[in-house]
Amino acid sequence: MPLNPDSGFDRVASFYDPLAKLVFGSSLQNAQRCLLPFIPSGATILIIGGGSGWLLQQVLEHTSPERIVYLEASEKMLQLAQQQIPAPTIVEFRHGTDSDLHPHERFDIIITPFLLDLFPDERLSRLMQRLYSVLNPGGLWLFADFWPVQQKPLLWQKLLAKSMYLFFGLLSDVQGRKLPDYSRHFDELKLNEQQCAGFYNGFVQSRVYRKCI
Repeated sequence: MPLNPDSGFDRVASFYDPLAKLVFGSSLQNAQRCLLPFIPSGATILIIGGGSGWLLQQVLEHTSPERIVYLEASEKMLQLAQQQIPAPTIVEFRHGTDSDLHPHERFDIIITPFLLDLFPDERLSRLMQRLYSVLNPGGLWLFADFWPVQQKPLLWQKLLAKSMYLFFGLLSDVQGRKLPDYSRHFDELKLNEQQCAGFYNGFVQSRVYRKCI
């Protein structure tokens, strides 16, 4: 196991976005774009695992937040994101994982764009509990990811998911081996689902969860 299993995307940073576009077309971007209307003016935002910065650009162009922490485990991905954003901005770029969140930080909005699928169940549970702890009461968790539909998945979805885990497991040290049961984890945190939307025949989904006041 690598010393930092959350940082293996350095090796794919240069071609990750074109590869995702080739396989999924605009579905991944559309799934993230549809979350933007849920970001209120003046919000404090945590974007964790945002990669090369496309979503960050969209947030800055289409919303009016007060502050954004952009937390990324891949140093090369973080560098790509910084290159796309003119300085100075309201963005704090931070290299690290959820363990690098400050003890007293709190956010109105947390965005996890295609992040949660990377982890095995135990690590995912710890990650989600940590993120829950920094989300303000009444705050929103904006989720976009590959989703294991509740009914028996179609064969092509099973094969595609297996191929992705094999590819990124080899190149990026991804520790997950199958799509998580996200619903169980969100239910355990008692987060209330507010909205959902499906893309790529339901294999990609966006969901909005609210933390109870």
